[in-house]
Amino acid sequence: MSAIFNTHQPGKILSFGELLLRITPDAGGEWLHNNQLPFYVGGAELNVATALALWDLPSKYFTALPDNGLSAQIIKDLQKKNIDTSPVFYGDGRLGLYFLTKGQDLKHDALIYDRAGSAFSYLKPGMIDWDEVLKDVSWFHFSAICPAINQNVADVCSEVLEAASKKGITISVDLNYRSKLWKYGKMPLEVMPGLAKYCDLIMGNVWAAETMLGIPVEPNIHESGQKSIYLKEALNSSERIIEQYPKCKAVANTFRFDSSADINYYTTLYTGDKFYSSKEYETTEVTDKVGSGDCFMAGIIYGFYNNANPVEILEFATAAAFEQLFVKSDATDKSITDIKNAMK
Repeated sequence: MSAIFNTHQPGKILSFGELLLRITPDAGGEWLHNNQLPFYVGGAELNVATALALWDLPSKYFTALPDNGLSAQIIKDLQKKNIDTSPVFYGDGRLGLYFLTKGQDLKHDALIYDRAGSAFSYLKPGMIDWDEVLKDVSWFHFSAICPAINQNVADVCSEVLEAASKKGITISVDLNYRSKLWKYGKMPLEVMPGLAKYCDLIMGNVWAAETMLGIPVEPNIHESGQKSIYLKEALNSSERIIEQYPKCKAVANTFRFDSSADINYYTTLYTGDKFYSSKEYETTEVTDKVGSGDCFMAGIIYGFYNNANPVEILEFATAAAFEQLFVKSDATDKSITDIKNAMK
């Protein structure tokens, strides 16, 4: 039995977060002449829900949308992908967007958010019946993007985490740091520790753990560029998180280094007082950098949900994340077989 997943009858995996449309202009401005802007349905937590549904796990999704025809079309599409959308809340506001220049990633200057006044941003405590939403759920997943939106949404996160915790539901968080959010007068360090205390699994990287949870990183870590130094830092960070958050039973970290010539990718997992590091992947060609971390998160959940051993969990999740770099959308379209072939 996994160190995290302790439910005798596994229920559904609920991913909680804002659905966004990604609009992808090309860097040269050809979209202006072609009258075409490619778009993708995304959002970090929806990417997780989509992967889990594709891999035949019972995937459920909570978001808030405006009650209009566009939302209805999107929801119909999600249902075709076997995602249970019954918890989706319809309210005031609009659908959130983000613009990302083709070929760039979310840490790049080419990211523009257009999500003010979205239906999700209007969520407030007391609006949702969490007993109903969490009825058949045994795993709850969210990311640090949600509490970055505004104080009300941060309070809703706290409300649902408390409800899920009382029900003994396994809780995971991705420490996604978005510097272009967190504009409502609170720093991540004032909000995230209060949410992390509910989590059984914390995923991110050592720099996000420093920014959000105050776990220090060696300041000169990049000087050597040595993998052994990064792994040592991941171990230290993981141990500190487990020490600081007694409910947490596993910490996963990703390392992706982008140079002009290639991308190097590897990951770590700390669970059961043991530290594991993955095989290292390298590529010189990338289709799209969006959603790789979400795919890793989904892979970790997939492994723990299926009670796999830590090495299997980590290697599957790492291969899934690496394969996402060759997928032209926010969420993966790679099957279990595709990923296991990539592992070979």
